[in-house]
Amino acid sequence: MLAWLAEQRIQEAMRNGEFADLPGHGKPLELEDLSGVPEELRMSFKIMKNAGVVPEELTLRAECITLEELLAACLSSGTSDSAGRKSLESRLTLKRMRLEQLLRERGIGGSSAFTQYGDEIRRRLADQEK
Repeated sequence: MLAWLAEQRIQEAMRNGEFADLPGHGKPLELEDLSGVPEELRMSFKIMKNAGVVPEELTLRAECITLEELLAACLSSGTSDSAGRKSLESRLTLKRMRLEQLLRERGIGGSSAFTQYGDEIRRRLADQEK
């Protein structure tokens, strides 16, 4: 009975145009694609995303990818700035060490779900950078 009443009120509001000025009216829904996130991590991922929190390991991975691309650009351009290249290499090494330490502390480095999730995140970050 309650569901029927709610449906009637929704239909009446639609007829009166009360939903016409809502953001996204007439546009397809933007559904989140969580297919790359292992099932056991989806709820925590969603909560963190809604709260605007980015896990430190994701930030570190993104920074590592950026540094790797900068190093690759240095090597391919043949720039003789070895001091700059060495600086990038040391920053990358520090980031990787911090990431490994963080994963060990959290006990998620060896998890198959985490590995699968990490691979998907790395792939998406690499796609965004292109």
